[in-house]
Amino acid sequence: MRTRKGSARRQAKRRMFQRAEGYVGGRRRLYRTAKENLVRAGRFAYRDRRRRRRDFRRLWIIRLNAAARLHGLRYSQFIDGLNLASIEIDRKQLSEMAINDPSGFEVVVAAVKDALSKHNKSA
Repeated sequence: MRTRKGSARRQAKRRMFQRAEGYVGGRRRLYRTAKENLVRAGRFAYRDRRRRRRDFRRLWIIRLNAAARLHGLRYSQFIDGLNLASIEIDRKQLSEMAINDPSGFEVVVAAVKDALSKHNKSA
């Protein structure tokens, strides 16, 4: 008599159906449909993990641009000044600082303006 993966197949299906919990209708109850939807969901999850990084970086840049403009600088000038002043704080931390610690952000902006003015005088 040939073996048919009885318990292993049952466990695999059980794991798959557990992953499909929360889906509606046949997407949860029918093996083939659930499997197809899990593959599709996995592709979206993979893509969107990468997309999330892009989206957050865009958000931080928008916030920094708004905060820099309050101090009379454009975003590009602000980033150039950060590089000239050798300030190595990433955009995430800077945007959090602009929101939660405006006085600390003003200190950074002052250093950026100072570095920009020194650079412009030497050029």
